[in-house]
Amino acid sequence: MRAALARAWDSDLAYSFRRSPVTVAAALLTLVCVGGALGAPWLAPHNPFDLASLNLLDAFTPPAWSAKGSATFLLGTDEQGRDVLSTIMYGARISLGVGAAAVLFSMLVGVTLGLVSGYLGGRLDAFIMRVADVQLSFPAILIALLIDGVARVALPREAHDVIAVPVLILAIGVSGWVQYARTVRGSTLVEKNKEYVQAARVIGRRPAAIMLAHVLPNVAGPVLVIATIHIATAIITEATLSFLGVGVPPTRPSLGTLIRVGNDYLFSGEWWITVFPGLALVTLVLSVNLLGDWLRDALNPKLR
Repeated sequence: MRAALARAWDSDLAYSFRRSPVTVAAALLTLVCVGGALGAPWLAPHNPFDLASLNLLDAFTPPAWSAKGSATFLLGTDEQGRDVLSTIMYGARISLGVGAAAVLFSMLVGVTLGLVSGYLGGRLDAFIMRVADVQLSFPAILIALLIDGVARVALPREAHDVIAVPVLILAIGVSGWVQYARTVRGSTLVEKNKEYVQAARVIGRRPAAIMLAHVLPNVAGPVLVIATIHIATAIITEATLSFLGVGVPPTRPSLGTLIRVGNDYLFSGEWWITVFPGLALVTLVLSVNLLGDWLRDALNPKLR
């Protein structure tokens, strides 16, 4: 175990990470954001969704350093008297959860279609790639809005809040599979003509086994980079949909919902209700993007 850790510490990837102060700072910010979100039930000063603990007299309390602020509410309160810091931590849990689940769904669909398309080729390859080309002609947010709208029309109104998160994950996931499919297809076209794949065919291995056991491990590097960057994109898409009012329900607000609610009070002087969730969203997305950029450069020898 100790030897394995020593090898990992001395690897090119670890060396590249250590010598980049920006990457180290981005990793620390990401850990703080993710740790605060996952540990919200234990780390948050208050439970903003416990109605019994809310007091409307605490509504619109400014941040603690303001003249009328209170040390009980470090970043102030919103229109319902909820602690803004606590709502940010709980909201980040939903944003991260939706973003991660959507990326996993996109990765599963995109990698599968990319492997099948690149390995089998023919008409199936042409059909998958033409579907991908058509989807690329539309912005991802429009596709997500379309899927979310169709789901809301097709399902009964009383079920909207229950299935809002799964529908949101589906909408964001479907809008992002193309980049995985095109990247994996291109890599598969190169790998399938190499000797180790030819040898697997000669010994009688099935195409599915060759794709999963031989081709997939050799195309996983670019997929990991895309997934890292796509998490930030998925979080932004979720925040945009929630800001437009078609994302998660108000009973389980994400960062986008908090920004939308706070925006109504921005020009009346209660700026902290929307500014602090916005800063949390920017910090989270920026740190994840910086990690994705570093990972892309570190895994590509041509960019070192």
